[in-house]
Amino acid sequence: MMSMHRLLMIVFVVLLTACHITPSSSQNLPKETQTKEKKVDTMNQQLIYSAEKGDIESVLNLLEDGADIHATDGRGRTAVLAATYSNEVDTVKALIEKGADINARDNNLNNVFLYAGAEGMLEIVKLAIDAGADTKLTNRFGGTALIPASERGHVEVVKELLTRSDVDVNHINNLHWTALLEAVILGNGGEKHQKIVQLLVDHGANVDIGDKEGITPLQHAQKRGFLEIENIIKSASFGKVS
Repeated sequence: MMSMHRLLMIVFVVLLTACHITPSSSQNLPKETQTKEKKVDTMNQQLIYSAEKGDIESVLNLLEDGADIHATDGRGRTAVLAATYSNEVDTVKALIEKGADINARDNNLNNVFLYAGAEGMLEIVKLAIDAGADTKLTNRFGGTALIPASERGHVEVVKELLTRSDVDVNHINNLHWTALLEAVILGNGGEKHQKIVQLLVDHGANVDIGDKEGITPLQHAQKRGFLEIENIIKSASFGKVS
């Protein structure tokens, strides 16, 4: 009669053998396929790196050789977004012409349109609008491209967004701020922010939308001593009443 110890040893050997018979999915692939996949992945990362550096020739050659234009790096950036981060306008244009997805967002929820708008990259903003960027996509703060552009004093970008895109001038972000509120609360009240406030009210910014506490743009402007902005908002309010 077989001893319990011997029986357990047989079961152990059978299980061990079974584990060796069933290799992982990657091991199932022929070596040639594994090598090919590794080569493509290397090309994809080289594509993103070349785009970030503005090396258009390398970018086009890599795409011709089979690199994936939609591949992402460790930060979730595609080639066109990497080029945007570096403000490589010509590379962004070339990638858009090759079919790059300008709406794809990275791990930080940035995409071409959102990042270029926030950073004041006017030429890339124009390219994104021309390529049909989705203006309703939001950044990690729940804001559209218009809100940070207004806050940071990017007058020409704000003008471009308001005149050439369908961005919502009254969109409210996670802080319950509109572009107008953010321009007043985080702006410095200077000439650039005065121009931006004027642009916003001229394009339908609702001066009555307050923050979470109900404090309006006018009240914020008065509190901060921004007399010029206060007058712009008052004029907009008067015009609305009349």
